Order: sequence, then structure tokens, then C-alpha cells
Amino acid sequence: MDYRVGQIGRVFAVRMDHGEDLLESLKNLANLENIQAATFVLLGAIESGNLVVGPKKNERPPNKMWTRFEEAHEIVGAGNLFRENGEPVVHLHAGLGRAEDGKVGCVRKENQIFMVIEAFIFELTGFEAERVWNEKEGYSPITFR
Repeated sequence: MDYRVGQIGRVFAVRMDHGEDLLESLKNLANLENIQAATFVLLGAIESGNLVVGPKKNERPPNKMWTRFEEAHEIVGAGNLFRENGEPVVHLHAGLGRAEDGKVGCVRKENQIFMVIEAFIFELTGFEAERVWNEKEGYSPITFR
């Protein structure tokens, strides 16, 4: 384990609208407001999207299992945002549901908003961190500087 102690900086209340891409909207806001690190919660609905729903086997690096959906699902999620090579990277885990169909996973690729998603973003300050690619593990963990 490695950690740093920081503070909450600016707080953003964000409404993302029908047809927007969820992850791109969050990255665009990070660039517009120069957010280097943040954590966030969100709720609303996704019209279509992609999730990583686990590794196929318990081995590293993981061989990801993907699922795609094409009908509107309710969404509630929590995530973070850190930079990798200067670009914002969103890491969002969410639960999604439609009728009795429930999904939980890591939101990736394109995810089109249905109606609205409301997010509350808490900027993290007082430490320096970024995502750095780890070839052996197959992902980019948060790395403190």
C-alpha cells in the first residue's frame, strides 16, 4: 500500500445531458477546469454503453470480459480521475439496472447518456499523483510523486 494525505479543493455539481458521452464529458470538464485529481459520484441513466465485468481468469495481466448494452439502464457510480501522460483518465465503477437485469462493472469506451446524469466531483489537492502504465500488471495504477 502507498498513500498520501490531501484536501478537497473545488467541488463541481455537473449535469450531463441526453446524447452526450459520459467519459468524454468528464474528461472535457477536467481539461476545461484543469483538474489534476478528483473523486466523484454520479447517478442517472445510460442509453448504451460498455462495461468490463471481470477478468476471464484470475491471472495477471487480466484478460478482460466485456459486456455491451443497447437499451437505457439506470446508473449509480463512483470513480476517480487522474492524469496519465498529461491526459485525464476516468476510472468509474458503476451498478446499472433495467427491470430485473442488473450489471456491475468498470465503465469503458463509449457510453451515451439517456436523459441526464448528475455528478458531484471533488477535486483532490495537497499531493501529486498520476497514472503510470505497468506492463507486467496490464494497467495504470495511481503513482504518487
